[in-house]
This record gives sequence, C-alpha cells and structure tokens, in this order.
Amino acid sequence: MGFLRIRTTVDERPGRLASLAAALADRGGNILGLSVQPDTDGTVDEFVADIPAHPETVRQALEAAGGSRVQVVPATAHELTDEPTRALLLSSRLRSMPWRLPELLAELLRADDARWIYGEPVHDLPDPTLLVVPVAARRAVRLRRGELPFTSTEAARAAAFARLAQPVAEQEGAERGVKLADGAEVTLRTLTSIYREAVRDLHDRCSPESRRFRYFTALPALPERVFDRMCDRNRGHALVAGHDGQVVGMANLLFTSDPGSAEMAVLVEDRWQGRGLGTAMARALVNAARDLGYAEIRATMLSDNARMRRLLLSLGATLCYTEDPGVVAARLPVGVMASA
Repeated sequence: MGFLRIRTTVDERPGRLASLAAALADRGGNILGLSVQPDTDGTVDEFVADIPAHPETVRQALEAAGGSRVQVVPATAHELTDEPTRALLLSSRLRSMPWRLPELLAELLRADDARWIYGEPVHDLPDPTLLVVPVAARRAVRLRRGELPFTSTEAARAAAFARLAQPVAEQEGAERGVKLADGAEVTLRTLTSIYREAVRDLHDRCSPESRRFRYFTALPALPERVFDRMCDRNRGHALVAGHDGQVVGMANLLFTSDPGSAEMAVLVEDRWQGRGLGTAMARALVNAARDLGYAEIRATMLSDNARMRRLLLSLGATLCYTEDPGVVAARLPVGVMASA
C-alpha cells in the first residue's frame, strides 16, 4: 500500500515496543520514523512505515501484538523529513510572519483546519480531534484534524510554538516574589544545598500527617541522600518558598524514564496550608516543566489527601485510581495549563 502513519496506545512494559515492531516486520514493513508520546490514556507510539499490507491488516496485526486504539492512515514521502529540522524551519517563518500562526500551527501538527477564535477558550474539549491553543487572554487558535486525535505531547508542542508569536516576556530569575490571596508575601527560590538546614527545620515543623501526605509515611527527618537528589539538576527541578527567614514550603519536579513526563510533589508547612502557597509553587513547577520541554506532569497521592487533589484539579489535571485503593494518580498536560 505504500507509506502509512500508524498510532497505537501501549502498556508501559518492557518489550512492548519490540512486539509492535516485530508485527510490522512480519507484514513486510520498514519503519522509517518513530515517535513516543505521553497522552492522558497512556503512551502513544507513532510509526511512519513503508509497508505493502492493507491498513486493516496492519491494524489487526498491531492489536494482536498488544496495541490498543490502533489507527492507520495514509502518509506521504514528504512526512519523512526530520521533525526537529521541520519545526525549526517553521519557527523561523513564524518569527518573521507571526500573523500566520494558525497556518503554521496547522503545518506543524498536520492539521486539516486552523483558525482564530475569540473569547474565553474551552480547554476540556469532548472531541479529541479538536485542539485549542491559547495565545492571549481572549484569543486562541482552534485546530481540527479528522483522522488522528491530538495527544498531550502535541498540545505541548503547539503551546511552545505559539509562544514564539507573543511578545518576549521578562525572564524569571532564580528568585521570584509571590503575593498570596490573604496578602502574605513569600519568595520562591531554586532549591540548592544552602537550604539544607532550613529544609530540615521545615520537616520538623510539619505535622506527621503533612509528612505522610508528601512521602506516604510520617518521615521524621529527610535523609541526606534524598535532599541531595532533590538538589541535583540532572535529576529534576525543585524550589522552596521563603518567608521571614524560614522555608515554609517545598515543591519538587522529578525527571522520570517515561518520555515527556515528570513527577511532581509538594510539601507545605501546616500553618501555611489553605492559603494558595501550594498552588503557587505547583504553577511555578508546571511552567518550569514547560520550559524544560516536558509534555505532562504526573503526581501520585494518598486517597485521603484532599488538598492535593483539589490543587491538581484546579490546574486541569485528571485523576484516576490505581491498583492500590489508597492511592490516586493525576496527569496534567503541561501545554494547556502553561498557556491558560
């Protein structure tokens, strides 16, 4: 049949990708391109393959190999261009012609239609073939692609691309002041080793319940190795909230082996809870994840951690129960929240 673009959602288990590749090879397929994208329902593997088999035969073969929600659509040789190079060239065109943002977004995501919309954009679209990319307070671009639903990864790409058409924002330094709803002011700073004692004092002031919500156990003291890992910029990104010479909150972003995903956790001193500090730190981490190129933030929490559930829902996350009835998982697409 020629070139095909193939998408399938897979279980995040070792060997699953090899099984799909073997299924394509058995049908005479030659994989010419591969993309692994996190999405709200799992990891999406996307192949561009030169394969003589009929699309329905390919779909059945991949389902038998463990793929789910398999979609197979025609592709062209033009789609074999190097994706990073193509994105850079489109970015160059956008910088010189920002008014053509809808057209260039459509080309970036291979959408069928793109147009400006005005008013408050709706992010939770029931139709996965629609994607709204916020550009300004009351202006956005709506994309439509009939054959393939948009993934969270593509939403993050679109949000990053749209930023090129916006005025250059002031760069946030390592320190930023935040005013909470009750008027209290805190300073957010990147976590470094100089805060070792201050973080130890934070843990001492937190109640056993607060520590249990953060670490799944009432950890009496933070082990040195855990603190050092939090400070390691190769393993993640962390920040502390300071007020009157004390650290009153800490938030961590841990890089994971899942493509495009990072794990978030928050600890707030008891007397500062319910004042918006956790939300402020979480938003700062989501923006950091966006700037680091992540498409999704995940979080795992105890089911009785009502504050964390509300926080994540307010940011637009979706919640689901895990195999452990006492644990809830959350997934937050970075592109949507960061642009909202």
